[in-house]
Amino acid sequence: MRKLFQLILYRWMGWRTEMTVTLPKKYVIALAPHTSNWDFVMGQLYSRAEGFRCEFMMKKEWFFWPLGPLFRRMGGIPVERKKHTSLTDQLAELARERETFGLCVTPEGTRKPVEEWKKGFYYIAQKAGIPILLYGLDYGQRRIVCTRSIIPNGDIETQMKEIRDYFKDFKGRHPENYIP
Repeated sequence: MRKLFQLILYRWMGWRTEMTVTLPKKYVIALAPHTSNWDFVMGQLYSRAEGFRCEFMMKKEWFFWPLGPLFRRMGGIPVERKKHTSLTDQLAELARERETFGLCVTPEGTRKPVEEWKKGFYYIAQKAGIPILLYGLDYGQRRIVCTRSIIPNGDIETQMKEIRDYFKDFKGRHPENYIP
């Protein structure tokens, strides 16, 4: 199956990768810009083409029949956005307990333009003591890029600015929905 996903993503769709950061055993991926539902498809194609499984967070409204069981099987974690739960604590604990842990989060939290990014991914990585890998989806140049990782040190304002600065030159599928 991996060869099929490589064929689809790299040959038929014409995408390429630029990677200088390798996947450690435990990590959180911050994926941006997030401007389209196609970002999910691209992430799934990429992870399968490269042979790794990564859990992802998605609003609970998407977990209806028949998609719910499918998304859960693919690694989906439903998020109730209006309630403040201890999800970051639960995921950090899960990351500490497991031998391997991979979670992909879109910091924007939605496909619409937002000024303020969500910080849950940062807190999960900080509490678990694992790196945040910065993955950019660049539809303009058809590339998936990860050339930077960040170890959360608690200076969230400075590090969130570094994270947003990293993504400023990537072009989303719908650039009008992205505020770098």
